Amino acid sequence: MPKKNNIKKVLVIGSGPIIIGQAAEFDYAGTQACRSLKEEGIEVVLVNSNPATIMTDKHIADKVYIEPLNVDVLKKIIEKEEPDSLLPTLGGQAALNIAMELYESGFLAEKKVEMIGTTSETIKKAEDRLEFKETMEKIGEPCAASEVCTTLKGCIDFAEKIGYPVVIRPAYTLGGSGGGIAHTLEELKEIASNGLRLSRVGQVLVERYIGGWKEIEYEVMRDSYGNCITVCNMENIDPVGVHTGDSIVVAPSQTLADKEYQMLRTSALNIITELGITGGCNVQYALNPDSFEYCVIEVNPRVSRSSALASKATGYPIAKVAAKIALGYALDEIKNAVTGKTYASFEPALDYCVVKIPKWPFDKFVSAKRTLTTQMKATGEVMSICPNFEGALMKALRSLEQNIYSLNYGGFGELSDEELEKALYLIDDHRLFYIAEAFRRGYDIEKIHAINKIDMWFLNKIKVLVDMESRLKTEELTVELLKEAKRMEFPDKAIAQFTGKGEAEIKAMRYRNNIIAAFKMVDTCAAEFESETPYYYSCFGSQNEVEPGDNMRKKVIVLGSGPIRIGQGIEFDYCSVHSVWALADAGYETIIINNNPETVSTDFDIADKLYFEPLTPEDVENIVRLEKPDGAVVQFGGQTAIKLTEAIMKMGVPILGTSSDDVDAAEDRERFDEILEQCKIPRPAGTTVFTTEEAIQAANELGYPVLVRPSYVLGGQGMQIAVNDGDIVEFMAIINRDVQEHPILVDKYLVGKEVEVDGVCDGNDILIPGIMEHIERAGVHSGDSISVYPAQSLSDEIIEKLEDYTGRLARALHVKGLLNIQFIVHDNEVYVIEVNPRSSRTVPYISKVTGIPIVDIASKVIVGKSIKELGYAPGLQKKSDYIAIKQPVFSFEKLRGAEISLGPEMKSTGEVLGIARDFHEALYKSFLGAGINLPRTKKMICTVKDSDKEELIPIAKRFYDLGYEIYATRSTAAVLNENGMKATRINKIHDGSPNVLDLILAGEVDLIIDTPTHGRDKSRDGFLIRRNAIETGVTCLTSLDTARALVTSLENASLNNLSVVDIAEIAIDKIWD
Repeated sequence: MPKKNNIKKVLVIGSGPIIIGQAAEFDYAGTQACRSLKEEGIEVVLVNSNPATIMTDKHIADKVYIEPLNVDVLKKIIEKEEPDSLLPTLGGQAALNIAMELYESGFLAEKKVEMIGTTSETIKKAEDRLEFKETMEKIGEPCAASEVCTTLKGCIDFAEKIGYPVVIRPAYTLGGSGGGIAHTLEELKEIASNGLRLSRVGQVLVERYIGGWKEIEYEVMRDSYGNCITVCNMENIDPVGVHTGDSIVVAPSQTLADKEYQMLRTSALNIITELGITGGCNVQYALNPDSFEYCVIEVNPRVSRSSALASKATGYPIAKVAAKIALGYALDEIKNAVTGKTYASFEPALDYCVVKIPKWPFDKFVSAKRTLTTQMKATGEVMSICPNFEGALMKALRSLEQNIYSLNYGGFGELSDEELEKALYLIDDHRLFYIAEAFRRGYDIEKIHAINKIDMWFLNKIKVLVDMESRLKTEELTVELLKEAKRMEFPDKAIAQFTGKGEAEIKAMRYRNNIIAAFKMVDTCAAEFESETPYYYSCFGSQNEVEPGDNMRKKVIVLGSGPIRIGQGIEFDYCSVHSVWALADAGYETIIINNNPETVSTDFDIADKLYFEPLTPEDVENIVRLEKPDGAVVQFGGQTAIKLTEAIMKMGVPILGTSSDDVDAAEDRERFDEILEQCKIPRPAGTTVFTTEEAIQAANELGYPVLVRPSYVLGGQGMQIAVNDGDIVEFMAIINRDVQEHPILVDKYLVGKEVEVDGVCDGNDILIPGIMEHIERAGVHSGDSISVYPAQSLSDEIIEKLEDYTGRLARALHVKGLLNIQFIVHDNEVYVIEVNPRSSRTVPYISKVTGIPIVDIASKVIVGKSIKELGYAPGLQKKSDYIAIKQPVFSFEKLRGAEISLGPEMKSTGEVLGIARDFHEALYKSFLGAGINLPRTKKMICTVKDSDKEELIPIAKRFYDLGYEIYATRSTAAVLNENGMKATRINKIHDGSPNVLDLILAGEVDLIIDTPTHGRDKSRDGFLIRRNAIETGVTCLTSLDTARALVTSLENASLNNLSVVDIAEIAIDKIWD
C-alpha cells in the first residue's frame, strides 16, 4: 500500500550535542531519513541543537531550527510551523524523551499532531522498565530476575533477596547513564542513588547479574502490515557486563550454532510484533554459552548505535527504510537502494566479517578509570571489513590511530607473571593485548577462558595472530608465509618489525610476487544480484571487483577524519561531505576513504566511490595504485588527513590546495617566526625545547606563567599552563610518554581576549565570513570556550587589524582553501597564537550563521576557481542580523576520576548553539541547550584561589542580588562578607563535617564556582569537589568568565518570550540584499 495521504509536513527531532553514549550515529540516521522523506515530497522541519553536524544544514531539511531540545521550545516551533506529524525515532533517547513529554501533556492531541514511526504505547512498553518486564512475561520471553525500584531502600531489599552482584539500569536514559554493576552494599548505594536521579521517571531496574553469558544483538525491521525481517545479528566479543558501545562487536555472529541463531531470531521477531514497532529496532540478548537458556536484556524502539553499525556492515540503509515505513509503505514496496533490483523485504546476506572497536578518550583523561562496565565511555568507533575475522580485527586496530599495528602493543611483555595474571582479570581497553601476551607466555585457551569468559573461538583467533607473530620472528620469510601474513592483514610495518627487515623491502617482495590488495564490494546480497553502489573493502588473495570508472572525469580522493574523539569531532565529517558534494558539482569523480561507521561521509550514496579502510599510508596506497587519482584533498579531515600528506605525495599524487610545505611552515616554529617577522605581526615570546632541563631554563627566561605543548597536535593535546619548575617537570614527563619526533614549545602565557577567524583564500584574495570571540580568556582551549559571533567587544580599529593580519598571513603562507587563525587581544594589541591552513571545528557553525558555505567555496578554490568568480566580494563580510553563541557540552559524568577543570587541552565532546537577534537571549538559549537550566534551589558554593578573589566579588554580588544563598570556604567567605554579602562559611573537606561535600551530596546546591590552583594533584579538595559535583548533577564552573556569562544570562532569562529562528532563511537574506 502506498504512503498515507494525510502526511504532508513532518517535524523531525534530532539528538542534540554529541556526548558519550549519544554520538554521530543519530546524526547519520537523521540525515539519511530527512533525505528519504524529501524524496517523497514531504516538507521536513528539523529541530536539533547541534550546529556541528550536517543534519542541521539547510540542504537536509526545508526548515532548520538549531534550538535547545526542550519541551517549551518545541511547543513554540510546533505552534509556528503547524506540522501534521512528528517523527521521534531518529534522535536517540533525547528525541524519544521529548516526544513522550509532549504526548503526555496532551499538547500533541491539542495541536492535532500525529506521532509516526512509533506510538507512545510502544515507547512505554520498551522504555518503561516495569511495562517492558510485563510485556516480556506476557509473550513468554525470559528476562533476568529483576525488580523495578523507585527508592534506594527498595533496591537494597531486592539485592539482598537475589544476592550480589546485581546490575542497575535506570529507565529512559542513554548509553547506560547512571547504571552499573554493584558487588557490595556500598557500591549499590552509590550507583542506585545516582541512577534514580538521572532517570526521567525516577525508576531503576535491579536485576540478577549474568556475567559470563554471551551478549548478542539483533537489528530487525517491521512495517505496519506486520512484515518483519532481520537486517543483521551481531555478537560482542566481551561477555555480558560491558556496555555494547564499549565492547568489540563482530557481525554477523561467529560462535552461534544454527539452532541458537534461529531461536534468537524467532524471539526478536516475536518481540517487535508484540510491541507493534514500525521501522528499525534493536534487541539485545544474553545467551548462556553452556545451554540454550537466554534472556532479553533490552529493546530500543528506535534507530540506535547498533543500527548505524548494521547499516554500514550490511549496506542496508536502515534509517532510509524506516522513514519510508513511517509514511505507510510496506517493506516489499521499498526498493533496496544498494542493489537497485531487490526490495527492502530481502534479508541481507554477508559473505565477509565486520569488526567494530570503540575509541576511548583515556589519552585525554589520564586520571580517569579505564575499567569498562555497563556505563559507556567511548566517544566514537571504527569498523573494518575483511573475509576473515583475524584480518578484520587487525584492520580495526590500526584504524584507531593509536599506532597499533599488531597485538604486540603497550609494552605488556615487561609485566611479571603475577602482574600479567592480575591484568587478565581486568576488563579495560587493553584486554586484547593482555590476552595476546598470555599466549606468548604459553597460557592455554581454557585457562584464559576460565578467567574472562571470552568465547574460546575468539581466543583461538587471537592465538592464531600471536602464532603468526612468532613464525615471522623465527622462520625465514618465504612467499607462502608472506601471503598468509597478508591474508590476516598484517601491515608491512608489522611484518618488517617482526622479521627485522625494512618496510620497503617487504613492500618490494610483495610487488615482485604479486601479493597485492584486491577490493570487494559490499552489496547486501552476498553477490547473488548485481549491485549498483560502489562501496568497497580490501583483502588479500582474491579477485578485484572494482571497475576503475570512466576516464572522462578527473578523479579526486577526499580523506575522511576517522573515529570521533575529543578534539576531532563530527565537524570534520561535515567538511568532508560538503567538499565531496562541491567537487562533484565541479565535475570531478569523488572517492572517499574513511572507517567511521557512525558518520554521513561513509553513507553509500555520498561519493562516487566509498572505500571503508584504515587511514594509514599502506592502506591508502593500495587504493591509489588501483584508482590512480588526479589529486587528493587533505584539508577537511582534521589531523588524521593532514598526517598522511607526506605519504600521499610520495605516492605521486598531487595534494590539492595549500601545499604541504606551507602547512609545515605554519607548524614549524622557526619557519613560522620568520613569516611573522616578514609580515610584521607580533606573537607571544617563546622557544622550542627537547629536554626537561631546556624547558625549565626557557620558562625562567620568559617568566611564569608559561604554556607548554607538543607541536603538530589537534585539540590541544598535552598542552598545559605551568606556574613553577615543578609543573614543568611533571608536564614534560607526561608529554614524553609518547615518543616525540617534533620539538616541544614553551611560550609566555598572555592573559587576554581570544579571537578566532575562519577564512578562505584563493592565493590572492581572502574571504572572511565573520570574527568570533571567546567568553573565556585565553588559556581555555577554543573548543571548550563559549564562542560569540559576531564579536561584541572589539573596537573597529582591532577588527581592521584582525582582517589585515589574516590577509597578510594567508598570502605569506600561499593558502589555497581554508584557514583558521587564533589571535589574542591583550592591551589593545593583537598577537597571533596559531595558524592552521585547514578546516577547523568552527567551520560548520560560522557557515550556518552567516549563510556563507565556506567549505563549498574552499573546495572550488582548491580546483582553480577564484573567490570573485564564485560571486563573492573578498574581505570581511557584513555582520549577520543574528547573534549566535556556541556553548561546549561535556561528558564528565561518564568518566569516573577525570579532572573537569578547563585548560588548554580540549575536554568537551560536543556543542550546542543559541541563536537570536538579542545577545542576552542567545546566551540564555545556549545555556539552556547545554542542559544548564537554573535556578533550582538558589543555593551556591564559591571557593576560588587567592588571585581570583577580587574578581569574584562583583560576580558573586550579582548572584546574591538574584536571591542566591552563598556558601563559601574560609578565606573566600571572609572576602564576600567584607563586601556586603552574607556568605555562610563552610568547612573544607579535610576539616571534618559539616563540609562542602556534605552540602553537595545532600543535593542542596545547584551551582558551584571553583577555580582550581594549577598542577595535577588528585587528593586536593578542589578535585574532589569538582568530581562530586559532576557525579551528583550540579553545575560546576571552573572559570570566572563562564560564571559571569551565566549570571548575565540568568538576569535576563525568560522562557515565555523566546524567539525561534529558522536558519534556512538566513542564507536567503544574504543573497538577495
